Parts: sequence; structure tokens; C-alpha cells
Amino acid sequence: MERRHIQCDRDKCTGCMICEFACSAAKEGRFDLELSRIRVLQATPTLTDVVACRFCRNIPCIKACPRNALSVDEATQIIRLEKARCTGCGWCLEACPFGAVAFEESTKTVVMCDLCSDQAQPQCIDFCPQKALSLHVSSKGKD
Repeated sequence: MERRHIQCDRDKCTGCMICEFACSAAKEGRFDLELSRIRVLQATPTLTDVVACRFCRNIPCIKACPRNALSVDEATQIIRLEKARCTGCGWCLEACPFGAVAFEESTKTVVMCDLCSDQAQPQCIDFCPQKALSLHVSSKGKD
């Protein structure tokens, strides 16, 4: 089974955050950076990167969830959230080695990238003006 995740070309990324706006608009229907499932990190004025779910093999966020609110879709390897089970305890946020799980204040639940599974392609990739984002694909046993 292949695994996919968003990858950033740091040489192309300018830190404009359009990917964050595209994500929140696609997933929540409004431009709200707090609701984005991708985060732009600017360590220095010249070093920018993005963080989104990497769909880890050992899935620490799922293992950490005390309410079994997270599961992995075996066909797509995408992590699914059952919002009714999520209490917003934050254990999955702490367990994520990439900081890719975010807390949604309005619903008191977590959000994470699902690669825009309801779209043809992740919207952050489509709307990146610098074409800095791509879909990284790795096969089982690699990465």
C-alpha cells in the first residue's frame, strides 16, 4: 500500500500562507487560518516549511487517543476522525511528532489533513502560487 502526504519545496515556498487559506476554505467553507489542516512555519525570514499530516506508519496519534476517535482508512491510509467520540483532550496533538494535528476551538475537537479526500487533489497544492507543494508518494517499506 502506498502512503501519500503533502511535501514542500523549501526553495520555492515564500510563506504566503495561501495554502492555509485554500485548506480552510475547502474544508470549512471560510477563510480562517485557525481551521487550516496545513501550517506554514517560518523559522527565519529565509527558511519556510509547511506541516501537514504525514500519515505515519506507526500512527502515534491513533495510539494516543483514549476515546478511539481516530482510525486509519485501510484503502487510502488517511486518518479519519469521528467527531462525536473526540473530547478534545489533546493527547493526539502531543503524540504527533510533526505537530500536524490542530485543535478546533469552535467544536472542541481536533482537525488534521485528509488530503482533501473529497476533492480531485489537495487544494493547498492546487492554489500554491509558487508550486512549492506536491503530493509525495511512498510505497510500503520506504520512508
